[in-house]
Amino acid sequence: MDRLKLAIVSFGFLGCSPFAPGTVGTLGGVLVAWLLRDTPNFWVWALVASAILYVVSQPLGAWAERYAGKKDPGIFVVDEVIGYLITIAWTSGPSPVALVVAFFVFRFFDILKPPPARQMESLPGGHGILLDDVMAGLWGLAVMIAARNLIPQVTWTV
Repeated sequence: MDRLKLAIVSFGFLGCSPFAPGTVGTLGGVLVAWLLRDTPNFWVWALVASAILYVVSQPLGAWAERYAGKKDPGIFVVDEVIGYLITIAWTSGPSPVALVVAFFVFRFFDILKPPPARQMESLPGGHGILLDDVMAGLWGLAVMIAARNLIPQVTWTV
């Protein structure tokens, strides 16, 4: 059962990467967004996927902290997937350019943790692990919307 829980919180073991598990885990979000890119109402599907991932992984937060022996362990990367999907949810199907820009924008805010993201980390268990990345995703979404409006010559959608 621990192996299944680890597979979920590490998003298919991406979080078990020995190098930069958060960055590697975010690639899981890029994959999900790419797979959903041709769906009608992409942004709805991105948010539905985020909600499902949140509901499934939130109860596993306390388990992951016990398993890894620390708060917000690096193996728990489903939060990066959720945050990335929120960052890219501004559009109909994202273009390759949008996928790449959103990756860097989300990672920037995930590392910087502007308010109230850092404060969310103090919440217990799964909520503390997940909500800081949800907030980073919302910051990223704001930047992606601004980029689309400020740089309209870029092909942001497929």
